[in-house]
Amino acid sequence: MKVKGRNILLTVMTLCLSLLFLFTIQPSHSITTTTAYAADNSLQRIKDRGKIIMATSPDYPPYEFQVSKHGKSQVVGMDVDIMKQVAKDLGVKLVVKSMSFSNVLVAVETGKADVAMSGINPTPERRQSVDFSKIYYNGGQSFLINKTDAGKYTNKASLAHKIIGAQTGTLQYNLAKSKIPGAKVKGMDKNTDLVLALKTHKIDALGIETPSAEAYVKNDPDLKMIKSGYNLNKNDTGSAMALKKGSGTLVAAINKSITKIKAKGLPNQYLAQAGKYMKVNTHNTSMMHYWTYFAKGIEYTLIISAISVIFGVLLGTILALMRFSKSKLLHAISIAYVEFVRGTPLMVQVMFVYFGIGIVVNLPALLSGIIAVSLNSGAYVEEIIRGGINSVDKGQTEASASLGLAKTDTMRFVVLPQALKNIWPALGNEFVSLIKESSIVSIIGVTDLIYQLNIVRADTYRGVMPVFVAMIIYFVMTFILTRVLNYFEGRMKHAK
Repeated sequence: MKVKGRNILLTVMTLCLSLLFLFTIQPSHSITTTTAYAADNSLQRIKDRGKIIMATSPDYPPYEFQVSKHGKSQVVGMDVDIMKQVAKDLGVKLVVKSMSFSNVLVAVETGKADVAMSGINPTPERRQSVDFSKIYYNGGQSFLINKTDAGKYTNKASLAHKIIGAQTGTLQYNLAKSKIPGAKVKGMDKNTDLVLALKTHKIDALGIETPSAEAYVKNDPDLKMIKSGYNLNKNDTGSAMALKKGSGTLVAAINKSITKIKAKGLPNQYLAQAGKYMKVNTHNTSMMHYWTYFAKGIEYTLIISAISVIFGVLLGTILALMRFSKSKLLHAISIAYVEFVRGTPLMVQVMFVYFGIGIVVNLPALLSGIIAVSLNSGAYVEEIIRGGINSVDKGQTEASASLGLAKTDTMRFVVLPQALKNIWPALGNEFVSLIKESSIVSIIGVTDLIYQLNIVRADTYRGVMPVFVAMIIYFVMTFILTRVLNYFEGRMKHAK
């Protein structure tokens, strides 16, 4: 038993070390690219391709958010308009790739996007990982508070020892920690979640850029804005474009375009245009008005779940058969795979497939999400099938052998049909869980139900109702699936 356990451990360690090696060689490649600065072809590469890819998180009005134009959902905002002008100056088309804010810089580092633009502050910490353009807009820093607290919180000093909310990994988060005495800083991935936390009094104030604060105040009468009072270096706190290290020629070309844009006063014009879109979004904030958003979310959720179920079952079956194989290698690989997948979060696996494997193969977000969820489901399905097979009385196998049946025929015609009756309830639970767990793919920009939920929250400035609608939709989908699974389970029980 000790030898067997050691072999499994060695297999798991080999798998982990192989993955580490794969990503250890990537930084050295980046270093080589940076070292060869004189031979930088970042600008020429984009011109040859004919398009520039912009990574953004469209839940941050007025910088970037989504609207429905001509029956189609589009990302708009000041950042998008600025990037459109830059693309025009470069003579290429603009492609906008949406994802969570926490991943926009990663997208640039891994080559998924050429430029990250999402109201990003070029802090010294971020400059270590990416190159930045010059500042294209200085919006300033403010706090959002509940209007009922207007008499209590009037400036930065009054927020001492209070709970301050800020988007995780942002300048606002770091400023609250370093410049407000005794403040307890609560970070969340999305400003829509933070605004909801503010309105439900989970936090006392929200650190946010002034244009976004103004947008919320204009569209939500329960909120009030106060200036931060921070004494900051504008070169570190303005908004800039992030690019991959070593993109000197592209940075120079973008800086030239930014200079022209600022000279013409275009950022303020773009802000005004964004304000018009925001008024359209908030003119009708009923959930029925946004039914197309939810419908698209349902479509992608069902696509991901259905395909992942099929491939998850196939993979799980193969892994289960490997588990019962007399081959020590196949047995060890099966155990190592299951232990590794079950021992790592699905969110990390999704990011690994999209950004990690994407270093070698540029996979679309939807395909990456399906692959990650399928690989994750396969590990759990393997355990379900293994348990079902083990539940079949060994006497059945022995009887089959006495009748001269081959092992493969015994497994196919005797063991698996009986095991299926025991497997089905647990397998059904896995199918239902898959619908809910697939929501994690929204972090890489897959427009599933959770992604659309966050878009509706950002567009309507309504925190609770979109969440409630999404809950009902998930319940309906899982309820229908449960009824269907129960029907077939009943048929199996009565089958002779």
